[in-house]
Formats: sequence, C-alpha cells, structure tokens
Amino acid sequence: MEKKGVELEEEGCGNEEDDEAWAMELSDVGAAGSLQGVHDQVLPTQNSSTRVIVHVDLDCFYAQVEMISNPELKDKPLGVQQKYLVVTCNYEARKLGVKKLMNVRVAKEKCPQLVLVNGEDLTRYREMSYKVTELLEEFSPVVERLGFDENFVDLTEMVEKRLQQLQSDELSAMTVSGHVYNNQSINLHDILHIRLLVGSQIAAEMREAMYNRLGLTGCAGVASNKLLAKLVSGVFKPNQQTVLLPESCQHLIHSLNHIKEIPGIGYKTTKCLEALGITSVHDLQTFSSKILEKELGILVAQRILKLSFGEDNSPVIPSGPPQSFSEEDSFKKCSSEVEAKKRIEELLASLLNRVCRDGRKPHTVRLIIRRYSSEKHYGRESRQCPIPSHVIQKLGTGNYDVMTPMVEILMKLFRNMVNVKMPFHLTLLSVCFCNLKALNTAKKGPMDYYLTPSLTTASHSGKRSFVLIKKSLSSFQ
Repeated sequence: MEKKGVELEEEGCGNEEDDEAWAMELSDVGAAGSLQGVHDQVLPTQNSSTRVIVHVDLDCFYAQVEMISNPELKDKPLGVQQKYLVVTCNYEARKLGVKKLMNVRVAKEKCPQLVLVNGEDLTRYREMSYKVTELLEEFSPVVERLGFDENFVDLTEMVEKRLQQLQSDELSAMTVSGHVYNNQSINLHDILHIRLLVGSQIAAEMREAMYNRLGLTGCAGVASNKLLAKLVSGVFKPNQQTVLLPESCQHLIHSLNHIKEIPGIGYKTTKCLEALGITSVHDLQTFSSKILEKELGILVAQRILKLSFGEDNSPVIPSGPPQSFSEEDSFKKCSSEVEAKKRIEELLASLLNRVCRDGRKPHTVRLIIRRYSSEKHYGRESRQCPIPSHVIQKLGTGNYDVMTPMVEILMKLFRNMVNVKMPFHLTLLSVCFCNLKALNTAKKGPMDYYLTPSLTTASHSGKRSFVLIKKSLSSFQ
C-alpha cells in the first residue's frame, strides 16, 4: 500500500473514508515572505492563502504505460483489463463509448475493435508512478503522492524565489500558462494572482518534463490549497492545466452537483448529510453548524463546513518511500476457509517478494476483507497485529519458511473477523505489511501478538505474478 493506501490510478477510484480524508486543518506550510523587487510594484488585495499548490493528475495512466511499452497501440482504442472489468482506457476508446470500470463484455459490444491488454500485474505501473514523483521532486521537495497517478506539489517556496528575481519590466510581460478558471482576468497588481501565475508556468514546465523524459501527459490544477487544486485540475482534460484565482473559488465549489464530489467528504458522512436533507454545497454552507456538530461531532462538522467554502489548510506532506506494502484480490465470491487461505497465500507470496527488493522489514501485518453487499458501497473491515520478532528476522531474506508462520497469523486474523462456522460471502481479500523499518533501526517486536479491530479504506492495489505462483491477481473496487 503506497502512501494514503491508494493504488488505483483513475480519478474517483480511490475516495478516502471520513476518518482518513485529507488532513485535519493543519497549519499552512511554506508561507511566503517578502518579495523583493516585486512587492514594491503590487499590493495584496485579498486575504486568501499565499500558498501555491499544484495537483498533477496523469491521463489514463495505465493505458499510457501500455502505449509507451507498445507504440503500435497509440492510435488504437485501448482498454486495460483486470478480470472482467476495463479499469481504464485511452481516449480513442472513450470516443467510441468505452468507459473506465465498464464490464469487458459491454465494452466489446460498444467497441468491437477495442484492444484489451492485461493490467493485473501492477509492477510496471508502480515503477513508472515513482519515476513521476521523483521527477516532480526535482522542482520541489514537497511532493505528496495520492495513488499511482496523482501528486500534490507545494510550489510556494519556488514561486517566492522566482518572484525575487523578477524585474518590473519582466513582471508586466508575464502571462498565464494554460487556462484560467471561469475566464477570469489576471490582475498584475494583485500579488496572489501573480503567485498563481508563476505557479502555472512552473506547472507547465513539470508537465513538459514528464512528457519529454517519461512520455507521459497529464493535467494540472494550480490553486491556493489542495482541495481547490484537485477540483480545478479536472476542468480541462486531457493534457491541459487550469489556474484558479481566489475570486472564482465559490463559483468552482458551487459547480459541483453533489456534496459527495467534495474531496474529503466520504461515503458515511455523505449518508449522514443526506439524512439531514443536505445534498448540495449550498445546503451545507447554509445549514445550522450547531446541528451538524451534534450529529457529526465538532471536529468533523467544522472540517466539512470549511471544505464546503473551499477552505483547506492541510499541508502537502512529502511522501518519501511507501510506508506500507499491500496486495489484494477481488472476486465475485469466496465462501470457504480453504479458498480464503489459498488466496491469502498467493497475496503473501507477492508481498514477500516486494519486501526482499525493498530491504526494510515490516513490523505489522494487516488483513482486510470486504463482505458482499447489495449496496453499491462496500465497507471494508480489517484486523492487524505485530509480527513476532523471530518471524521479522526471516522476512526479506528469501527464506520461505516464513510463509507458514505468516499464513498462521493471517488466518487467525481472518477467523477473528469471519465466523467460519457460519455461511459467509466475501468479495475481496487484502494483505498489508505496515510499519516498515530499516535494518539498522529495526527493533525486535514481541514474541506474541494481539488482535486490533479497526476500519480501513485499505489500498486498491493489484497483485503481480510471483515465481512460485502461476495465477496472477488484480484489484479494483
């Protein structure tokens, strides 16, 4: 599981649950100081944040990786298949009616000439994803991964440095790169506008570097916080970018059709709000804060109210190396302990291979299940526990004697969640190694372990093939 536990690549596939959605109103980072040479020319006219945040969203990422690997696919309608779903497709296929997460049979009916490639092995996608993040880190060290195909970049300090180098004549000649949301005019006497304008130029440089060096295209949104940058990045697609000026914030927020489209408002909170008669942004903005606090708790109520006004002070948190690894398998039905154990063994085999390559040792293991539900939203449950120290020592050494004790641990977690003596119907299993530590800092864990109940949104990762396992697995929600 990569940072934030999301490995699905398309927008809207990796929505965070309420407790994990965005950060809780943390202080701004990288607030700009004085701007020598430019501040003499312009004065702030708004009290908005001085940050410049870019949200970079790669276009149909899996499909792009496939087209880079096989250029002959570039001009053909292409779909990436995981089991019975087209998890993503290129724009040639979209023009012909194919949509992401469409059933393969339906997609072929819509587009008989559709070329399908197997996307169950995520290895190449994962590797390319990290190359993108590393490239963005050359522009700013403050880069936060959000799944395989999305990154937040805080450009505040870089914008500040460029502004300090600008002369007055250069300032008057500056132009925005890409679109300006709502066709708003840039005011060169407003320092907030100028910051975002410079941010748009850097965003264009990042996108150009991604294309020239990696062959990838993507969209970018430039705004004063993460929420607004993510929302505005999808306005013009594909391979375009958009700047959101402070005065257009409310226009963008009110353009959303439903409160569930606000990043940070998850499924459960949406249901609670709908029960209160709140469905639109305007409904939420004008609803009694006292009632919201009573129904949702003070922290959640205050957070979502701020989000509804486009306020988001959460910082861009540099992701660094992944803090956990996960593999998962989704299926139509798993209803026996024997079958569950077999699937867990297959997931574990791939994870052990990844641990060998990474070099760090996990100290916690988590098992996630998803039960069948007739509703469209499927809740996940998880249990986790420390890995005994004698097992930790064997992890990453290529010693597959570790399989037996790890499977025993995972099956105990499984039986803690599922009453195997009663009928059950699962549609997903996921295994996650967490709490990764380098060898020189690793501390021995307890010999025994305890069971910890928790709810999780888990990662949406797929499983790559392993030398001892012939069957490849995949994932999607």
